[in-house]
Amino acid sequence: METWQIVVGAILAIIFLVGAIIAFSFASLYFQALFSNARVGVTELIGMKLRKVDPRVVVYSRIRAVKAGLDIPTSKIETHYLAGGRVPAVINAIIAAKGARINLPWETATAIDLAGRDILDAVQTSVNPKIIDIPSASSPRPTIDAVAKNGIQLKVKARVTVRTNIGQLVGGATEETVIARVGQGIVSTIGSAEDHKQVLENPDEITKTVMKQGLDAGTAFEILSIDIADIDVGENIGAKLQTDQAEADKRKAQAAAETRRALATAQEQEFKAKVQENRALVVLAEAEVPKAMAEAFRKGNLGIMDYYKMRNVQADTAMRGAIAGTDPAAHGGQGA
Repeated sequence: METWQIVVGAILAIIFLVGAIIAFSFASLYFQALFSNARVGVTELIGMKLRKVDPRVVVYSRIRAVKAGLDIPTSKIETHYLAGGRVPAVINAIIAAKGARINLPWETATAIDLAGRDILDAVQTSVNPKIIDIPSASSPRPTIDAVAKNGIQLKVKARVTVRTNIGQLVGGATEETVIARVGQGIVSTIGSAEDHKQVLENPDEITKTVMKQGLDAGTAFEILSIDIADIDVGENIGAKLQTDQAEADKRKAQAAAETRRALATAQEQEFKAKVQENRALVVLAEAEVPKAMAEAFRKGNLGIMDYYKMRNVQADTAMRGAIAGTDPAAHGGQGA
């Protein structure tokens, strides 16, 4: 044989061998899809392999969809796989939605899945409503605490029954928002009650009032009912606040009184200092008297008899002061 014939034969043999290996690799998937009326071409399987797509996930998902009466093209399934979506979960959710007569198009389901939401759980919650405890188990407080207008605190536990709103699942608020809104509604309703006894007698009034507020607007859920699971009487917050206010007023009055006392003490000390100052001036003035008298003797303005008469008057004044119990020094009797 010619050399070129050998080369051509070898190439054909290699091609045949590769084709046989590929056919053998995809034969099982191909025939499973074929006999399930969910035909997937061999070229499509090869393309998936080249694009690093798991053919088994795509083929099995398409078979399940076809068996459920859904015609989802292979290209859409592969596209969602390449986008990082959870293909089996989306297929299960669409099948479950079809069985529950819920309109869930492929585009909506894949968008919800790519948004990070659990689409299968959402569909199941739409069929079987979910119960949410308020406050939640992760909350730092075990109850919702609110105070009526008479100052009595009430501690409430509630349960909210919700189902998923598929149309608002993408972009809708989460479960935490529903919990926060319902808690806010409970606090507002109890705070509007004139007496806590009214709330204890008719706890259903809380649920009726809260349900009217449309708390599920903009969320991914639809609130079906709100039920009060438990309600207990807490502290007398009003009396406690009044006591605290009275104590604060008392401390304020004491501070004001202490300020006034300090001012009075300061004024008293000022008055004492003023008295001492005036007394010093009097002593200085009395010290000038002997000098003035001596000057009067020298100039002849004061005689000896006048001096003795003045001393007699001073002695008489001192005697009268002693009899009356007054201080003679206050009248200058001893200073002369």
